[in-house]
This record gives sequence, C-alpha cells and structure tokens, in this order.
Amino acid sequence: MRRCLDRALTFAGAAQAAVYAPAPGDGELRLMDASGDAPAEHGPPDRLALTGDSPAARAYRTDRPLWLTAGTPLGALPLDADGRRLGCLVVQGASADGFDVEQRRFLERYADALAVLLRTGADAPAPAPLLAPALRSLRVGSFVLFPDTGLIEADETLLDLVGITPDDFDGKVDTLLAHALPEDMHALMSVLEPTAEASVRRDLEFRVRGPTGEMRWLSLSCRVEAGAPDGPGEVLGVVTATPVLRRGSDDVARIQWLTAALDDAATVRDVGRVVVAALREPLGADRVALAALQDDRLMVTVLDPPQPTAWPEVWRSEWRTEWPDAPLRALPTLRAALRDGRMDLWPAGTDFEPGLTGVGAGGLAVLPLPAKGQVAGVCLVGWERRHEFVPEERSLLTATAALVGQALKRAHAHDAEQELATMLQRSLLPRRLPELPGGTAVARYLPAKRGLQVGGDWYDVIALSEDRVALVIGDVQGHSAGAATIMGQMRTAVRAYAMEGHPPDVVVSHANRLLVAMETDLFATCCYAELDMEEGNTLFVRAGHLAPLVRRPDGVTEEIEVAGGPPLGILAEADFPMTAVELAPGTVLALVTDGLVEAADLPLDEGMRRTRAALAAADPADPGAMADALLGDAGRREDDVALLLLRYDGMKTRPIRAGWMVWRLPDAVMHARRFTARTLRRWKVREAADAVLLVVSELVTNALVHTQGPVRLDLILRGDRVRVCVSDSSPRAPAKPVIVDWESTGGRGLLLVEAMSESFGSVPVAGGKQVWSEIAVPEGVT
Repeated sequence: MRRCLDRALTFAGAAQAAVYAPAPGDGELRLMDASGDAPAEHGPPDRLALTGDSPAARAYRTDRPLWLTAGTPLGALPLDADGRRLGCLVVQGASADGFDVEQRRFLERYADALAVLLRTGADAPAPAPLLAPALRSLRVGSFVLFPDTGLIEADETLLDLVGITPDDFDGKVDTLLAHALPEDMHALMSVLEPTAEASVRRDLEFRVRGPTGEMRWLSLSCRVEAGAPDGPGEVLGVVTATPVLRRGSDDVARIQWLTAALDDAATVRDVGRVVVAALREPLGADRVALAALQDDRLMVTVLDPPQPTAWPEVWRSEWRTEWPDAPLRALPTLRAALRDGRMDLWPAGTDFEPGLTGVGAGGLAVLPLPAKGQVAGVCLVGWERRHEFVPEERSLLTATAALVGQALKRAHAHDAEQELATMLQRSLLPRRLPELPGGTAVARYLPAKRGLQVGGDWYDVIALSEDRVALVIGDVQGHSAGAATIMGQMRTAVRAYAMEGHPPDVVVSHANRLLVAMETDLFATCCYAELDMEEGNTLFVRAGHLAPLVRRPDGVTEEIEVAGGPPLGILAEADFPMTAVELAPGTVLALVTDGLVEAADLPLDEGMRRTRAALAAADPADPGAMADALLGDAGRREDDVALLLLRYDGMKTRPIRAGWMVWRLPDAVMHARRFTARTLRRWKVREAADAVLLVVSELVTNALVHTQGPVRLDLILRGDRVRVCVSDSSPRAPAKPVIVDWESTGGRGLLLVEAMSESFGSVPVAGGKQVWSEIAVPEGVT
C-alpha cells in the first residue's frame, strides 16, 4: 500500500504528504501520518502551533484549502466530517508548476476520505496509519509494467477494480487484458507498447467486465521511466474507478458513462453519488445538490460537499436527519424552475434569495429533473469562481437532467418497495425474544440481496411456562410477498398450537395439516425443539429441515441426528417422529436455514462444516457476537438467512415440586388441603400456609364443580414464591363474576384467589387448561 500511495501521489503532483490533527488541549497540530522515507530533518515537523503562520494551521483555522505556488508548491486542505474540523492534509508539489485543476480535485477527494478515517478513529488509543487506507477507500490501484517481459506488478486494489482475486492472478498482463472490452484494446496497446521517450504521461479510459458481467469504467494514468538506451523502461501507472478522477472531454463518452452508471444505481442514495461524480469534477463545480420533489418540499438526497456549513442557513436549519428537507416556499427561484420545467443558468453576481445565497456565487445551474411528464426533483450545480456556460455544457446538463430524472423516479419506487418489504418482514418476525430462565436466545435474519428483499425464513422463541421453552425455525419456499405471507401464517399457527400445550410432534402435525388445507403451491420446512430449562431434556421434531447443531461445553460441535419427516404442506397424514436429546449446562444450540450453509458455489456439506467450525471458534460468553460470527461476511446472498441460537445455562434456582391427583369424592377438597399442609410443613413454609391453603380450596372446588374428568393439583416452590396449579379437562377459562351482591350464591372464590395472590391466571394445556396462582413467601420463613 505504501508503494501504491507513492505512485498515486506522484500522479497527483505531490512529492510528499502529511496528515495533522489537533492534539487534545495543547493548542498544537500533531503529525498523524506521512508518506515517504525522508530523514527527520527533511520530513514534516511533528508538531505545528495552531496559532502559527504555517499553511496547515492557516487552512485548519479558516476551514478553506490553501494552495501556495511561491517557492516549493504546497497545498493545505482542511479535513472536515459532519461539520467538525478534524485536521489538515499537507502535500508538497513534485514540480515547480504546482498542482493543476485535475490534481487539486483528486487531492480534495483524498482529503474527504482522510476525514472519514479520522472521524472513525477519533477514540482510538493510538494513531493508526491514514494515508494508505484512505487511498484504498478511494479505490486507487497502481502497477509497474515491464514491457520486455509482458509481466506486471499490480496491487490488490487494481486487481479488485478489474475483477480478479489475488490467488487467480499470475503476474501476466494478458490476464488483466482478458477482462477489458475488445473495443478498448487499441487504447490499451499504447500502454503495453510505449515509446522510448521517458516521462511522457498518458491518460485514457477503458471498460472491463466484472465477475457477474457488469461493465465498469476505469481511468488509467501512466508514464514511462527512463530505461536502457535501446528500449523503454518500466511503465508506472495508477488506475481508479472513473468517478474518482476527471473523465475526458468527450460529451458522448460522458453520457454513455452516465447512462451505464445510472442503470446500476438502484437506490436514491446511489443516484446521488452518480450525479455528484458526473457533474462536480467534469464541470469543475464547487457544490452539487440533488433533491426529490414531494408535495411542497424538497427532500434533499445529496449535498456535496456534505458539511452543513458549506450551505445556506435554510438548508442547515432543516438538517434534522440523514435525509434533510427544505421548504420550497423559501426558494422561489427553484419553485419557478420546477413550475416551468426549464433549465435555468444564472451567471456570476446574480442576486438570489437567502436560501440560495452562497451556493453559486460564480454561477448556478438549476436543473429540473423530468420523469414521465412530471418533475421528479431538482439538481443544483454551483461555482464559487466566475463560470461561463458554453453551448456544449448546456447540452450536457440538459441530457444529464433527463437521465437523472428517470433514474430518480425509478430509485424512489425501488426504495419504497424495499421499505414496504422491510416493514412486512419485520411485522411477521418477532420484535424481541423473551428473557429465559436458565438460558439466552438470540436470532438473526438477513434477506436475500436480489429481487424483493422479503422471504419465507422465520424463527420464534415461545415461553411455554416458567421452565419450558419452544424454539422453531422454518423456511417457506421462495422469497416473495407470497412466501412471506405463508411464513407469517405458519409462525402464528405454530405459536398457537404450542401455547395450547401440545407436544412437539402434535404441534408440527397440526401445522402441516393447516398448510395442506391452504391449497397453496408453496411448501415449508421447519425444525421444532421443546427444551426443559430445569433438566436440559429436549425434544426435537424435523420436517424436511436442516439438522440442528450443538456446541458442547468442551467446544466440540456436531449435528444432532434428528429423525425427520417430509416438508410441511406435502402430505396431510405425514408422521413427524420426536427425538430426545439431553443438553448439559454450557451447551449452545444452533438452528439455521439453508441460506446460511448452501449456495450455487457452496455445497451443503461444506457449508455445514464451515458453520460447525465457526460455532466451535466463537466465544459462547456473548451469544450475540457468536451469531454474528456464524453469519460471517454474508456478501451477495442468494437466499434468505435465518439463525437462532440458544445458550443453555441451566436454572440457578431449582424448583421443588409436589403433585396430587384429586379424586372426585365428597371430601376431595379436605384431602387436597391435607396434602398441601403436609407439603408446606416439609418445605418449612409457615407464614404463607394459610393463604396457600385458601387458594388450594377455592381452585380445587372450582374445578370439581364446573368441570368433568380428572383434576390434578401441583405445588411448586421456587425461591420466594409458591405456585399452586390446578389442571382440569375443560378448555374454558374461569370467569370472574361481573356483579357480586348479597343475593349471589357463588362467584366470590376467584375474587378471593386474586386478592391472596401475587399473580393469577390460566393457560391452555393439552386436553384442558391449568389455573395457577403465585403466593409470596416472606423472607426468613422457609
């Protein structure tokens, strides 16, 4: 990267570069990074006084670039980000001619990239290299070509621009040329077969085909170093994406590039970046703004430069979010242009309203953006120094406005579609996972990066009781609104069946019958697990889905062999067997969908192996970081990805249980009270005994009087609570009376239970319901 930096700075007209940032509290600029290997006595000073007369201090204080031509040419560019002054870039010219317009533009963009790095690393404990990483963020690559041998030394950035991985590059120039379009080969041959004349600079543009077939425009600058008398020497050069360096003056080429770039711009933000690249550098403009028209407001998409201080007060006063908006009523010049739909070119010295003062003191172009008979927005291009609008420039701006308007309209539709898809997906997936006693669950969902970003993958964590939890993950065929709709129905159905108290095989069987009855062409897979948080016993059911993964406490990972049934929605009478597995505290359970472990270039077995390896290497102390590690660098996903992790820790407080089957005898309530009294004496619960006995009497009586079939009483002591549970075979929840008066013969029992309980309610269970009450045990009485 240092060699690439030196080459790029050479082509930018700089012999040396240095980055300064203010030292906290001491009124000085401190050297953060410098290029070259010059001795200390010839290199940039380590510290500069903020109040001094050095170019760096003056540029930092005034927040304006400073270009000096007397003596050694020097440039000092302030580094700003989000309206904050972060430092200064100082570059020393390589020739007495100083920096031309093209070189200054590049150095300004380089300063913006440095500011982003400075802002990101502001809280770092020690300064990190800045010059080389900032160059890499601009995607500037470099090369050294040896014409006599056909070999070329290319850095990783250049290979990435062309679309070659370092492992696939053999060092031959033919390998790079294979990616260029045939129409541009004649221009590239002038670089491969240079003349013997040294120091002659060549600038050209060419196109390459990326790995997925997309076309990219690249800019190349090179020169020949002095070699042997009978032949040329080495060819040194830099290559960058076309928006970074200024393009040629051919308007046809510009429109071709703009058309191709806007075709690839999917979002409003992408369109804004293309507009800035297409207009600011080629036209030598100082400001570019792009705004969409919505009702009577301009929804600002791009302001370049991005600092709020570079724009009039009306823009800054509306700078509330990342997407600010300005009122159109405060900008009559723009309102008139939008009403007429005609481009306006305002010369230097025009008296504008306050909302536009300072945007284009040397000239302002106002471009309404037409789209399908309407005006989609407006683009402003402003110059600080006097600018003369030539006829060719007018034609370019007119053509640009038409292309950008169509692209902006399309991008708004795309963004609205993606926002709708995101809202739909979020509404169908759990907003948050429940807190679990004895474990921690985390989940991740990533939509496919193609088409409508909504799919059929889903997950859920269902707290069945205080000590039982169900986990489910599934995948509906396809990634579309239809798949998402079926996914939402299946998730709701599985949750409802689980909350009714059915065992795992019955839950999945009911969901299967429901999907078959929907008569849809889509099918679904799922993996369902019910975990006893107290004992670690887990029951798994798998319906055409991937097997779950576990990471044992010793770090060993494996796939759980779970007997599987067919996918849901295929066969109504399908069987879904259960598999029992015991989990030890410290075990991590992972449920995944196939989007994580399978792709066109990733076989399923290899994907599962990689996921197991990532699961083994991750730190289980942080389940969230572990989930992120399993996702890895998702890149361009072909399918949705859902991931559900549960770290089972075991319950810190083990409950004590006791149960009694209530027989339907005349003195059944008396026997239930005696069983409760014996149990409370054994548990040494004294102070709360009367309240517990009263609750038991009322709940058992209510079950015997109002239901048929078996009745069961369960007592649970956990910490400072006694839980009374009475189960019966009736699905109807007990109803408290609306009115209780002196003539009522019943209905007061539930009111007594509610008054004596800390909490009280009922839940459905398989074959009936369970009415429960919790009574607090005073401290020090057990």
